[in-house]
Amino acid sequence: GAFQRALDGYALLVLRDLAGGLVGAEIVAAVGLLASASVPRPIARAAGLSGLLVAVMWTALAAQAFARGLELDNCGCFGAYLAQPLRWWVLIEDAYMLVLAWYAAAATGSPFPTPALRLRRAQEAT
Repeated sequence: GAFQRALDGYALLVLRDLAGGLVGAEIVAAVGLLASASVPRPIARAAGLSGLLVAVMWTALAAQAFARGLELDNCGCFGAYLAQPLRWWVLIEDAYMLVLAWYAAAATGSPFPTPALRLRRAQEAT
């Protein structure tokens, strides 16, 4: 219920329909990334992409709400028990989480090369 109320604060009707999918994607990403060393590569990649998708969604959601000037008591970032209002630093947190998700997806073999990976590939090619 608290998660649904946090999403309702964004005043986007489509979120009601996506709430269950968002929670499901977060669970798939978490379990898959934790088990990525011991599961088949396609499952690890799916977990990495799922995590990246979740990070992109939260970042876009916070950015559009901030741009619209919405006053949210709980941005939904850390659930009901660690609720924080939507402020400018939430955008920085979301950007940081997006970078971490990108690196996690790249580590599973997803086609999102990191700068360090590009440098290593360039060195191997020479």
